[in-house]
Amino acid sequence: MAPPLSSWPWASLGIYKYFLLGPLVWKVAQEWAEQGGAPLGSRWLHLLLLFSARGLTYQFWFSYSNMLFLTRRRRVVPDGVDFRQVDHEWDWDNFLVLQTLIGAALVNGPLSLPGLEDLRVWDPRGLGIALLLHVGFSEPVFYWAHRALHGTPLFGQYHAGHHSTAVTQPLTAGFGTPLEALLLTLTMGVPLAGAFLMGAGSLGLVYVHLLTFDYLRSMGYSNVEVISHRVFEAVPPLRYLIYTPTYLSLHHREKDSNFCLFMPLFDLLGGTLNSKSWELQKEIYKGKNDRVPEFVFLVHVVDIMSSMHVPFVLRSISSVPFENHLILLPFWPVALVYGMLMWCCSKTFLVSFYYLRGRLHQTWSVPRHGFQYFIPAAKAGINRQIELAILRADRMGVKVLSLAALNKNEALNGGGTLFVDKHPDLRVRVVHGNTLTAAVILNEIPSNTKEVFLTGATSKLGRAIALYLCRKRIRVMDADNVVGEVPEDPEGGAGGVPAVPRAGHQVPGRAELQDVDRGQVAVAEGAAVGAAGDALPPVRRATHHRLPPRLHLRQARRHEAPQGRAGPRLLRVHYGARGGARVPRRRSGALPGGVGAPRGGRARRRPDRRRVEGGAQARADAGVMWSLVDAGEAQVQNAAETKRLRSLPPPSPCIIVLHSCQMYH
Repeated sequence: MAPPLSSWPWASLGIYKYFLLGPLVWKVAQEWAEQGGAPLGSRWLHLLLLFSARGLTYQFWFSYSNMLFLTRRRRVVPDGVDFRQVDHEWDWDNFLVLQTLIGAALVNGPLSLPGLEDLRVWDPRGLGIALLLHVGFSEPVFYWAHRALHGTPLFGQYHAGHHSTAVTQPLTAGFGTPLEALLLTLTMGVPLAGAFLMGAGSLGLVYVHLLTFDYLRSMGYSNVEVISHRVFEAVPPLRYLIYTPTYLSLHHREKDSNFCLFMPLFDLLGGTLNSKSWELQKEIYKGKNDRVPEFVFLVHVVDIMSSMHVPFVLRSISSVPFENHLILLPFWPVALVYGMLMWCCSKTFLVSFYYLRGRLHQTWSVPRHGFQYFIPAAKAGINRQIELAILRADRMGVKVLSLAALNKNEALNGGGTLFVDKHPDLRVRVVHGNTLTAAVILNEIPSNTKEVFLTGATSKLGRAIALYLCRKRIRVMDADNVVGEVPEDPEGGAGGVPAVPRAGHQVPGRAELQDVDRGQVAVAEGAAVGAAGDALPPVRRATHHRLPPRLHLRQARRHEAPQGRAGPRLLRVHYGARGGARVPRRRSGALPGGVGAPRGGRARRRPDRRRVEGGAQARADAGVMWSLVDAGEAQVQNAAETKRLRSLPPPSPCIIVLHSCQMYH
């Protein structure tokens, strides 16, 4: 059985918990009808307004703390928030519902405070009384109660959930059990009750006290250092009167210090002040946790509705799959105005980040919507934004910047060629999906490879692979479609690059292919392809590969010299990038020729079900497959010979049959 006050009674209601405030709405509607207008003096109306204003206070701090383009340098904990934490804190506003219901009971109950019947707008005496009661009652009571919650067994029963996340967010401040919410209600309510009992209460005091309380709470949980260390150095006593996000983060991390509500003075008196609080706060404010990303994904806004799904707007919207929520429709005009302002005076900004195998990846956004990419007058401005982002990434030391969506449009900037041609000395690698895929494929090719038989070279991906292999002095066969894209070399083999075989050179035929026996294929002269003419994924240093039963071997074609040409010509690429085996930056994946847009729906989700035609121009759906071939020696005649060849090491030089694929993203 769960301990009392450890779970919320309306936990099973979900979003319908807000119907608990229905009686207050009904009261306001009644008074509105009776008065013939807005009941500005209605206590019920002010309770609902306070509920909304307090929620907006937490939302304001949530939005600010997640505007990484403003706060990334001063984040206390550099890690991100995962979906587990989002789900865990989904009902963070339960305490607001509880306190609103308690306020309604006090307003209309037998224990109503004096002064509520004839509520004044403002009385300055009340502010002083509330401040004294906060320092003399609320702070010490919260401090000792908080320390008790960290003891056994209260911590496991009531407080462990609040500490279950290491990365605090403003919404984390409201997440807790009913017992914790009642403790907060006591510390917030006593100063107000004291002011009203002394005849100094006012409507203004209620708003100022509650909103200031929520403001300081959400600031401490924001995970962004907002108070300069210079303030504490100029006024040293101030560090004991106001806490900081670093101060609270140390408490959440170490759990044995910094228990105060807002004033570290009580930790000092109680002997629980963490000695690292101020020095760490200074380091974080100076940017200790700032880090240069290794990869940047440059995107743009799709449309007005999708712009409201960014992480710093509403967590309940951005953390679920995209759809057009009706609740966002009233904010559509606001988002449109912001979009136009961004068009006029904004620049590329950081949207989100994640860590993959210890490497920091960031997503930057060009402040343009999708429809603006089709406005001719906007082309120069968009390219300028992309160029500035590339130069900024280069100055920062980013290793790879990938152009996404319409940022790599051929008609816009040639898939990125415009920028790498304009700035030939860039250190950052400018890529997009096709060139990045080509780099992955090229990285899998063994270093002792001398020849490559390339099919499907009509796509941008296949062309990038062919051009790069020739630059690495590897013989490329069946690459006629990309010959015209590089300078011709009539001599053949200039610069130490081996010449391509003469016209009439034969690719291994069906007689030289090995049968598929129980899902196995041996080293053979030819290509192993699927039933639809598709190739298989690469296998490093493999002499055999297990295939699905539906696969068969396709007969390879014979090279025929095109009319007016003496066979496949040599492909040679000028060195346009500094050392390292990667895709040439000068090409940047923007090679001539286009790739059709991927089909959506079921065919996109299950590429293995697409209908693919055979032949050299077939569109592959499965990747690439190695077939290592002894250049002109071994011929497979029977199963016994196959078994013998499996035991042999990969031959060199060799022919690699490579079937390029398209990348969908």
